[in-house]
Amino acid sequence: MNKDKIVVIDSGYDSFTYEEKLFKDAGYELYVFPGERHDRKGKEEFAKDAIGILVRWTEINDDFFQTANKVQAVVRYGVGYDNIDVDSATRHHVKVANVQGYANHAVSDHALALIYALVRALPLAEQSLKEHFTKPPIYDIPEINTLTLGIIGLGRIGGMLCNKAKALFKDVLACDPYISDDRFRSLGATKSSLEYLAGNADVISLHCNLTEETTNLINKPIIELMQNQSVLINTSRGPVVNEMDILDGLNEGKLRGTGLDVFHDEPLCNE
Repeated sequence: MNKDKIVVIDSGYDSFTYEEKLFKDAGYELYVFPGERHDRKGKEEFAKDAIGILVRWTEINDDFFQTANKVQAVVRYGVGYDNIDVDSATRHHVKVANVQGYANHAVSDHALALIYALVRALPLAEQSLKEHFTKPPIYDIPEINTLTLGIIGLGRIGGMLCNKAKALFKDVLACDPYISDDRFRSLGATKSSLEYLAGNADVISLHCNLTEETTNLINKPIIELMQNQSVLINTSRGPVVNEMDILDGLNEGKLRGTGLDVFHDEPLCNE
């Protein structure tokens, strides 16, 4: 008897041994798409007879479900549902899930590293050291324990950053209308509006999901509220910020620096 088919349509990991064993033990067969990353039509055909899809970046929407019409579940490697049309999946009676808790430490560590790098002007330090030994890369380098950190999005990753950073900063402000007051208190963060946070935080770190509400959340009006020489960190999703408005903020001196781990248009690669 043929076993039900589950497909990985976005490859790139070194091995799928764990998934293969997991599904085999459960009575399924796993297949990994062998084609190019941007071969959408090929992926649709590959998933045509599958009951389950594992996906990373490929957009899963109504068109996809029209071809892959036997799919019962879609699971995204990572957090968020950016590339999955959940409403379409619901209409097609397809269950959708992601990997909760993925990279909580890694992303919060990276955000903290970007904060240190920009507050201490480390990107300029190597050049400064070679050209003017003992001269600081910039003259105004504040001590972190005198600064206020603002966290936008106090979920798993934002909360992890708060736990790590609250001993380093003078204060931690946080903005998240979907988080309970008890969580703010347990994390030691002061609940604030986006506008208050923008105007009072020296360092702002973004950890919110990408939704219609958060698209272009950081824009010119919000940047104009910021203190001069603020630091902005984005390790969430590229479209949460308006990149042209950020560039203006840098040129005008409202922002000391910006640490971007994500972009509105991610660079293309083969894997």
